[in-house]
Amino acid sequence: MRCPFCSAEGTRVIDSRRVEDGNGVRRRRGCDSCDNRFTTYERVEVAMVTKRDGRIEPFSPDKVRAGLESALADRPLPKGTIETIVREVEAAAVGPEPTSTETIGHIVLDGLKAVDEVAYLRFASVYKEFQEASDFEAELARLDD
Repeated sequence: MRCPFCSAEGTRVIDSRRVEDGNGVRRRRGCDSCDNRFTTYERVEVAMVTKRDGRIEPFSPDKVRAGLESALADRPLPKGTIETIVREVEAAAVGPEPTSTETIGHIVLDGLKAVDEVAYLRFASVYKEFQEASDFEAELARLDD
């Protein structure tokens, strides 16, 4: 941490306390060069998601995980596949602007396409709101391309 008074790189943490109901940390720091003290705050950046109806809500990895578990139910897959896809979605969702559910859905579909075509079709049928058998046929044709 750079000192705000002398711009020296060498600072040390003197005291740390949780703040904001445990969602942040307040650190009292001291500069090794000029002996000034200053306070920093660390907060978790919460990813936000824009839903199809326009609502904005916090990103929930548990919702993504639940959708993946449903799509991959009774399917043979390497251990850690679900968590790998969830981490990819989380990484894409973090940022200053909300991420659309459409973007999240495409990331999940890309991840499923790489590991299991049946799971891909299961997820696509819910995500893309298939109405009839021809929707499955059309998606299967796109999958083969």
